[in-house]
Amino acid sequence: MKAVTWQGRRDVRVEDVPDPRIEKPTDAVIRITSSGLCGSDLHLYEVLTPFMTPGDILGHEPMGIVEEVGSEVTNLKPGDRVVVPFQISCGHCFMCDSGLTTQCETTQVTGEGMGAALFGYTRLYGAVPGAQAEYLRVPQAQFGPMKVPEGPPDDRFVYLSDVLPTAWQAVEYAAIPPGGSVAVLGLGPIGDMSCRIAKARGAEQVFGIDLVPERLARANRRGVKTYDLRAFDDEKALIHAIRDETGGRGPDAVIDAVGTEAHGSAAARLAQQATALMPRAVAAPLAERFSIDRLGALYMAIDLVRRGGTISLSGVYGGMADPIPLLTLFDKQTQLRMGQANVRRWSDQIMPYLTDDDPLGVEDFATHRVPLSEAPRAYEMFQRKEDGAIKILMKP
Repeated sequence: MKAVTWQGRRDVRVEDVPDPRIEKPTDAVIRITSSGLCGSDLHLYEVLTPFMTPGDILGHEPMGIVEEVGSEVTNLKPGDRVVVPFQISCGHCFMCDSGLTTQCETTQVTGEGMGAALFGYTRLYGAVPGAQAEYLRVPQAQFGPMKVPEGPPDDRFVYLSDVLPTAWQAVEYAAIPPGGSVAVLGLGPIGDMSCRIAKARGAEQVFGIDLVPERLARANRRGVKTYDLRAFDDEKALIHAIRDETGGRGPDAVIDAVGTEAHGSAAARLAQQATALMPRAVAAPLAERFSIDRLGALYMAIDLVRRGGTISLSGVYGGMADPIPLLTLFDKQTQLRMGQANVRRWSDQIMPYLTDDDPLGVEDFATHRVPLSEAPRAYEMFQRKEDGAIKILMKP
């Protein structure tokens, strides 16, 4: 089959790889009909290269048709249309029963000290072959895949794999009070969808902050009050502008949907680039022990949120030596919640929004749809934010 493989920093290729097969009784094999390109994939494209191996298959946002199931998968049959969560979880361990499927004790990558295995996401998360491919082996298929109805286009449901539950959890963790306010830092796919969900769930004021014109215009069209970072002399001026809209206090909650790729410290950027260029045997231990994130978005969130408010982190951070301003967080009594989205915990709550009325605008959420063969160009375009690329779907 054809699959998108990682070959090095900023080097992905579509190659022929062996077809997946049933390896355990809890496996399924699906034929992929749509697979998303995620902002998290860009971390593999550039930042997390020390943890990648040439030939790794990328991608973690798939949906498709069940081709084959293992003997212990009784909830699916060939021909079922399914969406597959980005994490692999069993559904019956202590963590899954607690709603923390990203901490699944059956699939935890204990050798790396990490949580549940993820599709297509480095050896830290199990080096499981990913979903930007023609076919996918799905472990723990007795729990993970979600059946969806025939008829509507893939775009109606494919975001249940990652974008929708990640944004839903970001809003849930933000604990926005009824009629309250939230600022969303970063208006890429997760930030954009977080704004939509916050509005749908009753937030009175939703502020969106970015510096990419297409992202700002897109959020503004859906009723978000947007702020262009480039229009202010510095971040303090932007923070004061939002405080003026919230009685001088700041928003009740801030969602950081940027993560480690924020525009921040030049030293941190150079450190990331340096480890990405080192031999993997040297770079991986250094990155695990001493990696530093670019924390510009997190620092802004801490300054911006009102006293007693909540910061919800959905952007990916991976640094082990980050200078966090704990004194400020303590003094402001700021609540901080974070983590990979627990997809199956939220999927039943999200499904009623995926109606013909399409209140979240999922059917026109993608800006680009490309064949799998154009994946290298899609990665380059997405990384450079060219051609208004905000969300890209690949069709095998």
